[in-house]
This record gives sequence, structure tokens and C-alpha cells, in this order.
Amino acid sequence: MPAPDFLDTNILVYAYDPGDQRKQRIAQNLVRKALAGDILVSAQVLAEFAATLLHKMQPAARPEDAAAVLDALGPIGVVSPDAELVRRAVNARGKYGVHFYDGMIVAAAERGGCTRIWSEDLDPGQKYFGIAVENPFQ
Repeated sequence: MPAPDFLDTNILVYAYDPGDQRKQRIAQNLVRKALAGDILVSAQVLAEFAATLLHKMQPAARPEDAAAVLDALGPIGVVSPDAELVRRAVNARGKYGVHFYDGMIVAAAERGGCTRIWSEDLDPGQKYFGIAVENPFQ
């Protein structure tokens, strides 16, 4: 079985934001793969996504609608944070100069055994702890 990929928050946001239909289609395809078990997320990614739905999307999602979306994403494998993951995020900050929360993404992908992070925010082509970043929208 090949190693899984990892989705950054922005991919989930684009999957549910009709503002850019091209990005939405690409993101929805990645979410379908995640639902099939080929791609992981972290608890942080789900939390950031929920916050975006509830506070940043226009119009903002109602709590019950955001909960329904999270329920639909339930089959996706989730990497949970702990003290060691936080420590590894600090290491990512020191080694690569990334923002701490991006370091949490990298650390979660590493813990999940991922070989690729799908992200619009991290530098495409960059490797963090051996994990390649790819921007699916380029």
C-alpha cells in the first residue's frame, strides 16, 4: 500500500467554496480521495476548516451545517496532536523557518507517514522532513 498524502486546510476550504469553480473541482477530487482512505488530515486542519466555515465564509455557515460537513468528512483519517507533535512543529520552525501552525501541518503529515502535502500555502517543491509539498492548483 502506498504512503498516504496529507491535505492542508486550504484544500478543504476550496472544496466547499464555490467562489473559484476550477479550484473547487480540484479540491473536491482530493477530498474524494481522502474519503477513500488515500489522504489524511489532522485535528488542526479540521479545526481551522470549521473556524473558516463559521467565521470567514460569506455567508457564514450555521453551526449545524458546519457540523454536518464535518460529519461527512468523518471517514477521513485524522492525525491527532500531542506534546511530541507540538515539539516536532517547533523543530520544523527552527529547521525551515515556517510559521508554527504550518510546522504542525508538517509534523502531522510526518506522523501519518505521508510523502506529500497538498497545500496552496506551503512552498511547492519544498521538502519538509522529507515530505514534498505540491500545490494542486498550479
